[in-house]
Amino acid sequence: METTQIIQIEDAKPGEIGGIISGIDVKELKKGDPELAEIRNAIYRNKLVVIRNQSLEPEEYVAFTRVLGRPQVYFQENYHHPDYPEIFVSSNVNKEGEKVGVAGTGHYWHTDCQFEAKPLSFTSITPIVIPPTIRETRYIDMHEVYNKMPEDLKKIVEGATLIHGGNNRYKVTPDDIDKSIQQLIDKMNEMVPFVKHPAIIEHPVTGDKILYMSSGFTMKIDGLKHEENEEAMKKLFEFIEKEEHIHVHTWEKGDLIIWDNRYLLHMSSALPPGEKSKSYRIGIYDDLPFYVGLEK
Repeated sequence: METTQIIQIEDAKPGEIGGIISGIDVKELKKGDPELAEIRNAIYRNKLVVIRNQSLEPEEYVAFTRVLGRPQVYFQENYHHPDYPEIFVSSNVNKEGEKVGVAGTGHYWHTDCQFEAKPLSFTSITPIVIPPTIRETRYIDMHEVYNKMPEDLKKIVEGATLIHGGNNRYKVTPDDIDKSIQQLIDKMNEMVPFVKHPAIIEHPVTGDKILYMSSGFTMKIDGLKHEENEEAMKKLFEFIEKEEHIHVHTWEKGDLIIWDNRYLLHMSSALPPGEKSKSYRIGIYDDLPFYVGLEK
C-alpha cells in the first residue's frame, strides 16, 4: 500500500548545496513508494538533502536505507554498531567499560570509500548526541570546482588517472598491539589495495563532469615522477580547498542527512575538549555505476 504522506522538497538556491525535505516520516516508507524516487532524485539534483524531524531507532534507520538503496557494511568491524553492522558509529561517548565505535572520524577532506574499486554512492548520517557548540560538517562541491578550474590546472587532470589509498587513515585496534608499523601497513594494503579512478568522472544520472580527488585519499597522479606529482598535487589541493569553495552545514537533532559521494568532499569539524558527540552513519549504494564507464 502506498503511503499517504505529502513530501515537500525545497531545493538548494543557485550556487549552494543542500535541499530540505519535510512532510515525511522515513520509517513509514516501503519499497516502491513514489517518495523514494523523489528523495533519490533530490539527492542527485541538490548533491545533499536534509530530511527534517526524524526519530529513528537503529533498526528503523537500517530498514529505511534498505528501501532507499542497499546499505553498506563497512569493512572494519571496530566501527560497527554492536547490534547492527550496517551502522558505522562515530562517537566519543562510550558505555561504562565498553568502547563503541570510533572517535575523531573524518577530520580531513575526503569522499567516502574513494579507496575502493567501487566507491560508495551515498552517505547518510543522523546525530545521536549533539555537542553544545560545534555541530557542523564542511563540504566542497567538486562539480563546481571543476567548472571553476583555471586552464593550467585542467591540463593536469584532463585525461589523467589518479591513485587512491586509505592505509594512512587506518584506526589502530586492540588486536594491533605488538604489531610493527610495517605489519600494519601490509595489513591495510591487503584489506584495501590501492585503486585507480579517472581524475574527471561523469555522473551516471546528471551527466555532470566532476573532479574526483581528495587530499585525504588521493595518493598520486598515475605516470608522474615523484617531484612532478608533489608539485601538481600541491597546486590542485590549494585550489580545491579554497575557503570560497567550502559550504558549511549545521546539523540539528532529528536531521537525517544524505549526500552523493560522487559530487561532494566532506570533512567533520574538530570538537572542543570535553564535548561529547555521537552520530550514526549508513553508507548506501544506489546500484548505479559510480561513474559512467565503471561497472555496477
